[in-house]
Amino acid sequence: MTRPGEDEIIEKYFAPLSGPAGLGLADDAAAFAPPPGQDLVVTKDMLCAGVHFFADDPPGAIARKALRVNLSDLAAKGAEPLGFLLGLALPDDWTPDWLAAFAAGLGEDAAAYRCPLIGGDTVKSPGALTLSITALGSVPAGLRLTRSRVAENDILYVSGTIGDAVLGLGLRGLPPPAWGLELSAESQVFLRERYLLPQPRLTLRAALRASAHAAMDISDGLAGDLAKMLRLSGLTAEIGEVPFSAAAQEALRAEDGLIAALLTGGDDYEILAAVPPDMAASFERAAAAAQVPVRRIGVARRGTTPPVFHDTAGRAIQLKSLSYGHF
Repeated sequence: MTRPGEDEIIEKYFAPLSGPAGLGLADDAAAFAPPPGQDLVVTKDMLCAGVHFFADDPPGAIARKALRVNLSDLAAKGAEPLGFLLGLALPDDWTPDWLAAFAAGLGEDAAAYRCPLIGGDTVKSPGALTLSITALGSVPAGLRLTRSRVAENDILYVSGTIGDAVLGLGLRGLPPPAWGLELSAESQVFLRERYLLPQPRLTLRAALRASAHAAMDISDGLAGDLAKMLRLSGLTAEIGEVPFSAAAQEALRAEDGLIAALLTGGDDYEILAAVPPDMAASFERAAAAAQVPVRRIGVARRGTTPPVFHDTAGRAIQLKSLSYGHF
């Protein structure tokens, strides 16, 4: 099958996904102004086959994950998506059918999240498939959230459930892990999907802007990301009651030692937020209205040691490392 060249790739697969700022992907750069009274928020994530996804994952799912992990960062800043740029390095064995499925998945999510493609670049890779997305968003002037403004006595919240993705990744192993053989078929499907397709919590952004002192998305593991956030403000915490899904609880019953992996494994793409006590009730109401479950996991306290996590019996959990590291 004859493969299209770079110009045809852009025209056939990606130009149909572009928004007005992208100028039909016919120019060297996008051009737009943020909405009046809004600050611009920019984030970038790079994904590589064999590190962030499997090379044989469905191409549409790979594209969706790449966009969604960036949208998760925008959500944590309280930002509304405006558009994104795509950098795509294709390995030598790509096919038009693969690229069509990739573009279709990307286009469906771009439309669903109202975040059009506005530019990028496509090149040949001498190695693994690599893609990079730069997402742009806007937030009302002065209301952008950061990691660094946690205050003593703030209540710490997480959205959704923690640890599902690392279990989903574990289920991809060969041979399958012993604990995986104990899971129901329904739980296995759920955990695999949580690894393959994260759910960016964009509907939580208004609640975060209205109530939170600080927020970040959980990409490298709850334990490590919480430690990063608290360290910036000279704080620590005692953590209990971390929310685990029914599927994760099923895995923990099969092998209780998995709890450390759930806390440190990463790829959750949930939101970690610090909310002052007098705003906690309104934050919980707003989160419920946005249909995003949130759970109190602790309170920020003065201190310089990493946060300590406790199991259901109140015992401190021993963590060899706090998060996933690339190097």
